[in-house]
Amino acid sequence: MKGITARQQEVLDFISGYTKEHEYPPTVREISEHFGVSIRAVQDYITALQKKGYLSPSQKRSRSIRVVDPTQQGPFMAKVPLLGTVAAGKPLLCEENLDGYVNLTEPFVRPGKSYFALRVRGASMINAGILEGDLAIIEQCSTAVDGQIVVAVLDEAITLKRFYRESDRIRLQPENPAFQAIYCQDVRIVGTLSNIVRTY
Repeated sequence: MKGITARQQEVLDFISGYTKEHEYPPTVREISEHFGVSIRAVQDYITALQKKGYLSPSQKRSRSIRVVDPTQQGPFMAKVPLLGTVAAGKPLLCEENLDGYVNLTEPFVRPGKSYFALRVRGASMINAGILEGDLAIIEQCSTAVDGQIVVAVLDEAITLKRFYRESDRIRLQPENPAFQAIYCQDVRIVGTLSNIVRTY
């Protein structure tokens, strides 16, 4: 759980105390009246406390605020699609490309981000510590900065390489001197490397 401000703590304490006393949570208006602040300000406090894991997500109805018991809350977990051989012309995460799913927890995945996983084939990234058979956890995105390890789509095939933008082209650099760099004018980036999972 992330730290919260003094005012957020006061709001959390009020919601918790009110819920214990009345056996139901306060409305946004009741919180607003108690603290003498606007409803908008209360909504901002509630949103921040939800993002930090202290309140359950809103059900968009009155009296749906619920304080989360930190002793009952496990780490964030995500069901990450595992891609096999990517079929030409098919969207990356379509059914034809899926090889199943892997369940991952923090720090491999973080709330609010989208991921997919790839099984590493070959030795082109061995000097970056990425070995054949590793599970590469990829954060979905369409842009990258120089030096990031990306998953790029080239001629409907996907490749895991280090990304560099040169004056008139893009260089996808392997991390193994036995492999040649790939040069192209345009490339579709579908994600950046977030983590590597290795099993023995």
